[in-house]
Amino acid sequence: MNDNIDLDDNKLDDSVPENQKYLSLRYFGLEQAIFILLVFLSLIGIAITDFNPHDGYGYWLFMVLVFSMLSIFVSWLQTKTSENNFGEIVKAQGLHWLHTLLVVGAASLLNKSGQLTDMSASLVILLILALATMLDGIRIGWQFSLLGFFLATCAIIVAYFEHFIRISISLAVLVIFCTFLWEYWRRKYSTDDEN
Repeated sequence: MNDNIDLDDNKLDDSVPENQKYLSLRYFGLEQAIFILLVFLSLIGIAITDFNPHDGYGYWLFMVLVFSMLSIFVSWLQTKTSENNFGEIVKAQGLHWLHTLLVVGAASLLNKSGQLTDMSASLVILLILALATMLDGIRIGWQFSLLGFFLATCAIIVAYFEHFIRISISLAVLVIFCTFLWEYWRRKYSTDDEN
């Protein structure tokens, strides 16, 4: 997810030790799996929100914690293949997600006061999560930013389309396919440049 460990721009040339190449490939595969897991969990949240907005509201509150933990985990993976200090990354990530939780808590209070319905609160929390994920993508990498755009698009789809689950699933498949296509393209042209 991070450009520091993506397999582009001479990252796999002969000056990089063989074990470092292996770690980069392995960690990229793990990051890709986390990306797909988060897309899948997001689709589950959209389905739950459709069937029971109150449960959907609780699910999105929980997902903020899941996204924060997995983003910190991905940052930790990235420190294994780069010069970054994990302590500084955890501090920055922790503050980012703590602020996100505070704003989500404010949305929760608006829901409890009756200012927002459960469905409205779910969509507001989904948008907050989308923004937090997009901004976290600046630190972690383009896949988290793409995930944030996916979440924001899903919130709009939920608001405007009656059969939003099918549309959201189709969008998820497209997003995942595009990430694999993009990575294939980057590897191919990175390898061609080295030859």
